[in-house]
Amino acid sequence: MNATPLRHRNFALLWSAGLISLSGNWMLRIALPIFVLQLTGSVVAISGVVIATVVPILLFGLVAGVFVDRWDRRWVMVGANLLQGVLLLPLIAVGSVDRVWIVYVVAFLQSTLSQFFEPAETALLPKVVPAEQLTAANSLNALNNNLARLAGPVLGGFGAAYLGLAGVAVIDAVTFFVAAALILLVRGSYRADRVQERAGLRLELADGFRTITHSRIVFALILCFSIGWVGEGVMATLFTPFVTGPLGGGAQELGWLMSAQAVGGITGGILGARYAGRFNPRRLVVTCMVLFGLIDVLIFNYPRVSTAIVPQLVMFALVGIPGVFGGAAVTTIVQTEVPDARIGRVFSVVFVAGAIAQLIGTGIASALVESLGVMTVLTLQGLGYVVGGILFAAISTSYRATVPSRSAPELGRQSVADQAR
Repeated sequence: MNATPLRHRNFALLWSAGLISLSGNWMLRIALPIFVLQLTGSVVAISGVVIATVVPILLFGLVAGVFVDRWDRRWVMVGANLLQGVLLLPLIAVGSVDRVWIVYVVAFLQSTLSQFFEPAETALLPKVVPAEQLTAANSLNALNNNLARLAGPVLGGFGAAYLGLAGVAVIDAVTFFVAAALILLVRGSYRADRVQERAGLRLELADGFRTITHSRIVFALILCFSIGWVGEGVMATLFTPFVTGPLGGGAQELGWLMSAQAVGGITGGILGARYAGRFNPRRLVVTCMVLFGLIDVLIFNYPRVSTAIVPQLVMFALVGIPGVFGGAAVTTIVQTEVPDARIGRVFSVVFVAGAIAQLIGTGIASALVESLGVMTVLTLQGLGYVVGGILFAAISTSYRATVPSRSAPELGRQSVADQAR
């Protein structure tokens, strides 16, 4: 029961591929705004990168899920990684203001490909680990992101100083190519189980929405997930004003807090890989959302008592633990409750809902900060998590975790057999 999912060859390959490509992503994510600002001297130009990244989520996120449910998910991941690597190379030509448009095109295309990759990855995962290790595997994927998040800014800063945009782009492209090669080594076929003939894009998309509305647990998850992402939008908007305002810090303190949160996420990933599978996923979601929200409330009200940075670092590290546990439990519930034939579409809805909710949170923060103040608005976003956890508990009271008895190899063989039929 406690064996690590990394003992499974296919999962180990996927995990390693994710760590490598995510490290390159975080490196570019830090370096790219620096170069755009250096070239243009405009903060508006930087916001253009953000817009180019968000728009594809809204345009293609839902449609991508339909194709993920049609195609072999492993090949979707391989193709997305290869294309993302190739599409980074035009950044080599960005050396003057008149070529900044290339940055926006690359950011748009990269984000578009991610809409296919992410639901394919989450849909494939239940096929490569035993069901009882699924929550642990999702925790390890969260560990991946936080390891990359810790290393990426350091590498990105180094790249910005010594390698230039061309060097950073080439390194990131190489990470995508290596990731594609590792995923190619994953054994098996991972086309979605076929429960019906293709009915056309619109009808298949509608079928995915019906899956959500007919499952109380999945509907509750997406509702509460969206509440949480509204809070993330608020946090993304007001985090820097909080550090430089009520906390009385600067760029150094900002970096320390971001690193502390990444360390907490790494700790949560390690603990989640070992212990998260022992708990009922529904109870884990409720507990983690409430804990996450309460710790947030403490974080954003602590400056009323003291501006000492050490307690803030501790709390930022602590909040990462329920964040990882809860996120892994949410993913596990969707993976086990949604039929394989529709899981790509459902996860696409989750990702699109999250993006929309984050945009709403950004708007709420901008609208309320002047009248209520930074700490009050951030406190409300923390309480939003508490409300979301309680709401999820109320809606999903009859839920019982689904734990199939088939092992990972058997799941893989069944997938092949279903394709033969």
